[in-house]
Amino acid sequence: MNVNDLRSRYDYGRWANDRLMSVIERLRPEEFTRDIAGGKGSIRNTLVHILSAESGWLARCGGPERGPRLNAQDFPTLASVKDARKQVDQHVIDFLASLSEEDVERTITYSSDDHDNLNMRLGEMMEHAANHGVHHRGQVSLMLRMLGQAPEDIDLLMHYADKRGVIAW
Repeated sequence: MNVNDLRSRYDYGRWANDRLMSVIERLRPEEFTRDIAGGKGSIRNTLVHILSAESGWLARCGGPERGPRLNAQDFPTLASVKDARKQVDQHVIDFLASLSEEDVERTITYSSDDHDNLNMRLGEMMEHAANHGVHHRGQVSLMLRMLGQAPEDIDLLMHYADKRGVIAW
């Protein structure tokens, strides 16, 4: 794991988020907040959960403080989620731009809901946060399909193909 690996992982996350957002924008407001099986109950709740987790891990690594966990009720519209997403994305971009290879290997001590004094390398924590988003974007994709809105393929392979301007299959 190095700085360029992390930048690539988060670049993919932004790309996949953009592809999902283009489909989510077609939803009616009540569909955006409707409880659906899987994820965190609704598309809105799941997107806010991704934001909260990503900004929380970033704060643990030395980025801007998030404060308390984000509450989905504080994001009543897609526009409010998109504004927060843009802010978190910029924080991540700025943070990753500031990292050295030595920083990626630095051990961070942090607490979770269940444990204190946990230790993990900064690069591993950032990679976890990026991977966590992949998991939940998959749930959002399924929820969109349940609402009759099929998103485009958001596989990593498609991201690479898109970046290179080629078709993967």
